[in-house]
Amino acid sequence: MVTAREPKQDRSRATRARLLEATIDSLADQGWSATTVGVVAERAGVSRGATQHHFPTREDLITAALDYMFDTRMEDARRESSDLPHGPARTEAVVERLVEYYTGPIFKAALQVWTAAAADPEMRARVLPLEEKFGRVAHRMAVEQLGVDDRDPQTHRLVQATLDLARGLGLADVLSDDSRRRTEIVRAWAGVLETSLRVRTEVVAAGG
Repeated sequence: MVTAREPKQDRSRATRARLLEATIDSLADQGWSATTVGVVAERAGVSRGATQHHFPTREDLITAALDYMFDTRMEDARRESSDLPHGPARTEAVVERLVEYYTGPIFKAALQVWTAAAADPEMRARVLPLEEKFGRVAHRMAVEQLGVDDRDPQTHRLVQATLDLARGLGLADVLSDDSRRRTEIVRAWAGVLETSLRVRTEVVAAGG
């Protein structure tokens, strides 16, 4: 039996999702200062009062948006894993996808928040747990997609270096289109990573 409560709950979830998506878009397009509750409400087509019902403060809205969009992107990545090629081409495909994440709107939005949090102790306290979660989950996802044994310290460092490289390329893309150089770097690093991971797999298998 469908109750009146269920459609209302569905509308509430849909409204919340629109607000969170509009927050990410605003942060990525307009930056931290311009992403106010009023701007987000207008973008989402939601009244300011309804927005504050879901998220009483701007900080609540922004941190919830980052968390929601990161979880959504990681869930998409899990579903997309079945499409990854096998063999050496897989390593390059994984590196490409990681770099795409760090050059996408979620990273650009997060960068705005991280920068603001550096000068705001209250916001920093909110952001640090998110940053730790993002780093931990992104690392685990990379390990799963590469199909490597992260218990090996050297393998762990290689995966982390890949994430650090992707983040650096994302930073380079903030002010100008860096896609041509980025493509060359991704291809070169993927070759190094594939060879290094293969060597580590052989060493670990041999008990080294």
